[in-house]
Amino acid sequence: MRRSQVTTVSLLAALALAACTNAKDVLDPSAVKPPAGSAQALPATQGTSATASPTTTTAPAPTATAAASTPATPAQAAAIAKTRLQVAPIVGASVEAAAPLTAELQTRARQRGVTLVGSTDQTATHVLKGYFSTMSEGKDTTVIYVWDIYDPSGNRLHRINGQQKAVSVDSGEGWPAVPPATMQAIADQTIDQFTAWLGSGGAG
Repeated sequence: MRRSQVTTVSLLAALALAACTNAKDVLDPSAVKPPAGSAQALPATQGTSATASPTTTTAPAPTATAAASTPATPAQAAAIAKTRLQVAPIVGASVEAAAPLTAELQTRARQRGVTLVGSTDQTATHVLKGYFSTMSEGKDTTVIYVWDIYDPSGNRLHRINGQQKAVSVDSGEGWPAVPPATMQAIADQTIDQFTAWLGSGGAG
């Protein structure tokens, strides 16, 4: 996707998400082997918070890492330990791109002391829903992402959004040009920011 098409993507995002009901458009982290196929670009527009526009979203890795590396107080550690996180099917990313993302989410969650539960588990304390799209310019591809955190009743509690740039792994554009390391970095930043939010009391 070229930069000139970003405006069109933003205008069509709501329709794209609303139409994203086909199994090819999502990847359930608890089953990373669905049929091949993907949606190319589906930034989230749900809710009233900022959307995943490339001009408005940032998620610098150093900030997330610094927050996560700060020693947790006993109360913060207890809050994280009690968390049971359910990751909903991912919207917008291809199966090939989402596989390293979901694997790294599991690995990072274990490192941070967060328990991940399956899609049918009724004991989840939080639900994480992700929306992804790409933007290519020259040899660079940028992955734009939004994660919404919900309680079990469906109330949105928090939003994590940002973008991650990577040098394309081939001459293509979109998801085929995104290397696994880019998706793994997004997973690390996501869990780090999630635990930082939990440690702050889970407010806003």
